[in-house]
Amino acid sequence: MFPPEHNTDQDVEPTLPATVTLMEVGPRDGLQSEKKIVPTPLKIDIISGLAAAGVRMIQVGSFVSPRLVPQMADTERLPALLEPLAGVTYNYLVLSRSGFERALRYGAGSVEISASASDTHSRENTGMPGVKAIGEAVETLESAKAGGLHARASIQCAFGCAYEGSIDPEFVLATAREFIAGSPDILVLADTTGMATPDTVKAMLNRVLPEAGGIPLAMHFHDTRGFGLANVVAAMECGVTHFDTALSGMGGCPFVPGAAGNISTEKTAQLMTKMNIKTGIDMHGVLRCAERLRSYLASPNKELTSRMEDT
Repeated sequence: MFPPEHNTDQDVEPTLPATVTLMEVGPRDGLQSEKKIVPTPLKIDIISGLAAAGVRMIQVGSFVSPRLVPQMADTERLPALLEPLAGVTYNYLVLSRSGFERALRYGAGSVEISASASDTHSRENTGMPGVKAIGEAVETLESAKAGGLHARASIQCAFGCAYEGSIDPEFVLATAREFIAGSPDILVLADTTGMATPDTVKAMLNRVLPEAGGIPLAMHFHDTRGFGLANVVAAMECGVTHFDTALSGMGGCPFVPGAAGNISTEKTAQLMTKMNIKTGIDMHGVLRCAERLRSYLASPNKELTSRMEDT
């Protein structure tokens, strides 16, 4: 008798990275839906505490309408108030050409230029049809790179939309190609409404990664359905090493019904430690920042009351 056929492909262990980079988006995405305005001095202290805890990339604000997102009304002041630190990048989200011009005017050195793969979400979030917003974002990326800025380009609702349901992966891929042509420093796929699963993450990355060349991909996951960390592992198995996280799992788009928070910086860092993957982040330092922020907001959060294991 012949031995049973052996499928070696099923026995190959995925190669996981030795290190990952976590970009803290709590000061922007984490706060943008909060009703109680965080005063600028406290925001500066929290951002400085995150940098002291080893976070090397921090999204500190967004140049959007202060009328629509009052929590971001002080963003124009942040570039002058934040102390430059070696190895630390302070990033600012822009959703329009006018937002980018404000970022330039007030001295932002790193921007994230973002557009949505969902037409409905784009109209709710920026007031522009999706195709127009993408075209403007591509032009803005070209301006940012020509001006010597560090630039991330991100595609919102890349895995689905609360308004429209599924999003055509081919449209996401086409949008990614337009951004890639502009040579961003990082290309971000954002699960804005938390609809991704490990299978859809791998399927999307199998489409986009071959197109990216030397441009690293980052993933921005929301934990709406509890798949956030599973999606992180799936992305790492595909070779992704950049992830957006928020202290305490805060956040959610104010223009998305039922939006939930980002994946937690603390829990992501803890998972990486358990998997012997380095982040350079002091998880307990991030927890102290989260506790201080939540104390001010007076909003109980299970992330802070649950016991974090010593690492």
